[in-house]
Amino acid sequence: MNNLPYLKGRRIDLRKNMTEAELVLWEVLKEKKLCGRKFRRQHSICNYIADFYCSSEKLIIELDGQHHYTPEGIEKDMERDTHLSLMDKKILRFENKEVLNNLTEVLKQIKAQFKQV
Repeated sequence: MNNLPYLKGRRIDLRKNMTEAELVLWEVLKEKKLCGRKFRRQHSICNYIADFYCSSEKLIIELDGQHHYTPEGIEKDMERDTHLSLMDKKILRFENKEVLNNLTEVLKQIKAQFKQV
């Protein structure tokens, strides 16, 4: 169910073309820098590719650009989040500008999801 082979090319492409907000957040998440938690970037779960995923916390972090705020984007995100929630995953969503303008608050909200800090 994780990292299905048919999504590998798409995951690689997404890693090579990360947004500025994704690059900023990845610098803090990679190499277990955030409270010793291991995060993966562009990790697929079933047919979905999560921006960031921490398996020990079952936590998905999504960074949303403008296309997520269209009626179609909102509907797709709701469907996706519902499906992933049924798989016992927690989903946190942040606008790209939140990461760029207030990284400290974003990290605080992420840490609040950890079982033990």
